[in-house]
Order: sequence, then C-alpha cells, then structure tokens
Amino acid sequence: MLSADVLPEEVRLAVQAAYDKKAEDMRIFDLRGVTSLTEFFLICSGSNQRQNQAISDEILRLLKEEQGRPPMGVEGYEKADWILMDYGDFIVHILSGQARKYYDIERLWRQAKEVELPPDTTAGV
Repeated sequence: MLSADVLPEEVRLAVQAAYDKKAEDMRIFDLRGVTSLTEFFLICSGSNQRQNQAISDEILRLLKEEQGRPPMGVEGYEKADWILMDYGDFIVHILSGQARKYYDIERLWRQAKEVELPPDTTAGV
C-alpha cells in the first residue's frame, strides 16, 4: 500500500468532503503506470440515493471553493446508484452498496496500487 503522501491536494480534498458526508468504505487507487485514463480513483459508498448525492455535492463544493476546480463531467447524479465525477487526473466513484458489489470495480483495477487514506479521514471509516 502506498502512503497518502503521494496524493495531490485535490484528491485529499475530495476524500475529506466524502468523509464529511459519512461516505463508507473509501478506497483510493493509484492508476499511474496502469492506464492513461486518469491518475487516481477515489471509490466510496453511501447508504442511499440522497447520501450519494450529498457526497457528490460536497466534493463539488469543496473543490470549487478551495481549488476553483469544477469537474469535467458528472454522470449518474439523478439516479445516484453510481455517480462518476471526472476531474481529469482523478475520478470519483460514489456507489450504492448493491452497485459496488455488482460492478466490483476494485477487482477490475486490481493491478493498481492502493493508497492509504489521509490520516485525518481514517477515524470511523
């Protein structure tokens, strides 16, 4: 497992925002050297549609306020079973427990290295 020190500030902010909205089972994968699609994946789950939307809203808000950085695109927000937020060099996946189990995206990217969560976001996760 890689140290959280490798994470850019934008990814750290996304993790903090998800943590603030009680996201569950957060995992970060370093995709550098695995794909040119993006550098990092943040994967997390919410317990229902409203929580998934709240996690997405908070990530959007915090990254706009702190970095002036809107996403390049957001998909799946209305249904909120799987919300994908594309920030270019990192992608956030917010999934319901059922969708996460069904799609098992961690398995699809198993060749990527997992990154520790930043220390200030690990309590209670």
